[in-house]
Amino acid sequence: MVVYDDIFEWEGWGGQLKLANGRCWLRIYDLNRSENMDVIHLRPIVVVASDLPREGMLKGEVSVRSAAGHIATVVSRKFHIDPARMQFVEYTPRETYGKKNEYVIEAVFDGVEFSWQDGLALFPRIRRLDEALLKLLAPLVESTVNPKDS
Repeated sequence: MVVYDDIFEWEGWGGQLKLANGRCWLRIYDLNRSENMDVIHLRPIVVVASDLPREGMLKGEVSVRSAAGHIATVVSRKFHIDPARMQFVEYTPRETYGKKNEYVIEAVFDGVEFSWQDGLALFPRIRRLDEALLKLLAPLVESTVNPKDS
């Protein structure tokens, strides 16, 4: 089911300026390869991208939200994924804060839809992830360990 789970780097554009380059924690799941084949998924490839912790980001790197279209384009090409069969998800893990970690910001799974033109993911639109996909995806994503922590 897990096709890729590691820190992913992408090159930006702009020559020496390397505009919009960056790194993120990327997980790719193929839902049609799961043990439970009760359901065939029309978009079985789920790409989950998460920002690295601020201290893990290098100067000039951009966030997943800022470069979602570029990341989706690069991932589609590098892993030979048909965009029509791919669901891109931006994941923000659960966070606690406060002196005693008494405050909680719950995890967020945002689906991102693109208009694909000539192999480029353009015009990203954030939308609520389908409840059935969220129910399947949340335990998978939240059970993995951030490569920066291992």
